[in-house]
Amino acid sequence: MIALSDYLTVGAILFGLSMAGVFINRKNVIILLMCIELMLLAVNINFIAFSYFLGDSAGQVFVFFILTVAAAEAAIGLAILVVLFRNRRTINVAELDSLKG
Repeated sequence: MIALSDYLTVGAILFGLSMAGVFINRKNVIILLMCIELMLLAVNINFIAFSYFLGDSAGQVFVFFILTVAAAEAAIGLAILVVLFRNRRTINVAELDSLKG
């Protein structure tokens, strides 16, 4: 039987890897978006684990909301990324610092 601490450890490792990815790699927008998705998945693992071990379905309901937000974030983020690449011909974050209105 897998204990609650095992699920929490996996969630903490995934969250730590995603935080390291955000802070170490600040050049590529696609990798930053993937790290944010990994953060959301780590939180989902914790919600599901607590929901299962406490016998309450509230955590699973929160997971549906988080997955909806993650899907919207991915769609909008990739759309913005395509527009930026068409205009600037780069996805380097350091070169996207000037905004023109």
